[in-house]
Amino acid sequence: MKKLLITSLLISASFIATAKLPALSDEAKAKAAEAAAKTAWTGKVEGYLLCKSQDKVAASYFKTAKAAGKDIKPAAATPACADPGAFAYAPPAAAKPIEAAGAHSPAATATSPPSTKQPDAVVNPAKKS
Repeated sequence: MKKLLITSLLISASFIATAKLPALSDEAKAKAAEAAAKTAWTGKVEGYLLCKSQDKVAASYFKTAKAAGKDIKPAAATPACADPGAFAYAPPAAAKPIEAAGAHSPAATATSPPSTKQPDAVVNPAKKS
């Protein structure tokens, strides 16, 4: 009896877990995009701080090694640490509808010649009825 009860509870829990969630609202999507941008910026800041601390440790090592009279090789050339600056999130601009974007008649269509020298009748022969 216990096995049947446990099995039925697990099956019902799996159905609940696989139920489809409603789609996110535009506001929730915007908050998620901002959170993703903040997370990426935080990663850049952490990378910058790591770079600065590595430079400090390397400078200290070279200073102590030189004072001890050890023969040291020159440091490998690395890019300078880039400060990511303050966090600033600008939401992407809303996409224009196709009609407003000029998709029906792009300007470059009529100004360029065809890419082949064959006539259109050769490339696209008329279908016989």
